[in-house]
Amino acid sequence: MIEATHSLLSGGSRRVLTGAIPAIQLLFCIVTAEAVAGSAAWLGRGLSCVCAQRRESDDARPSFDLTPAQEECLQKLQNRIDIPYDGSVPEHQEALRALWNAAFPEEELHGLISEQWKEMGWQGKDPSTDFRGGGFISLENLLFFARNFPKSFQDLLRKQEGDRSVWEYPFAVAGVNITFMLIQMLDLEAVKPRTMVGAMFLKFLAENESAFDLLYCITFKLMDHQWLTMRASYMDFNAVMKATRRQLEKELLAEDLTRLEDLPSYKLLT
Repeated sequence: MIEATHSLLSGGSRRVLTGAIPAIQLLFCIVTAEAVAGSAAWLGRGLSCVCAQRRESDDARPSFDLTPAQEECLQKLQNRIDIPYDGSVPEHQEALRALWNAAFPEEELHGLISEQWKEMGWQGKDPSTDFRGGGFISLENLLFFARNFPKSFQDLLRKQEGDRSVWEYPFAVAGVNITFMLIQMLDLEAVKPRTMVGAMFLKFLAENESAFDLLYCITFKLMDHQWLTMRASYMDFNAVMKATRRQLEKELLAEDLTRLEDLPSYKLLT
């Protein structure tokens, strides 16, 4: 065990608590048998993710034929997923600055490598080390959330809703975990979907090119809702992510669903 400082945001004010945290730094570093099945979060500095390893049962999965429009939209999304975050690319630098400005509009950022980033819930002073699990698209997801649902974004960032636990999940790192979880849940790295959930999502994607970003926002709010409902704390994050995934899959497979805005969890967004 090591002593670590963990920044928390609650009710608009910043609190710093010091306590014993495992040397792996975050719960997200824990890779369990459930993580191999793609059901749990995993993110941690210096770890190689085993969640995406091929399973023997993959060959037995059904596949779904796509329309030309769906194929094109899937390819575009896969191209986004394949882009790693690169701190030397000006576009990536500007996106990171834009995220800071959206999160803390009245506080000047002192640098792309700064202790300030811990205020957003990154593990260290350089957010680029946390993007390996989600790539550049995880930054785009956070930025989309901040720009399109600013109140929900701020509520989650500052933990302003509900009866919060003493040890909260770090906002930014949780966001990267959500991007990764959605990529796995929807099987987006496959040539064509092999689950009903993935096939349903591609229907929405063909009608709305921002469907993945929108689903990300819905999922983040749903995750926080599950967190509060389960009265979760730091060590419960994996269980919360599993519950979030189950609920999201259930909603995506509901009858008469014509767009993502019809998902019950969409109502959580403000």
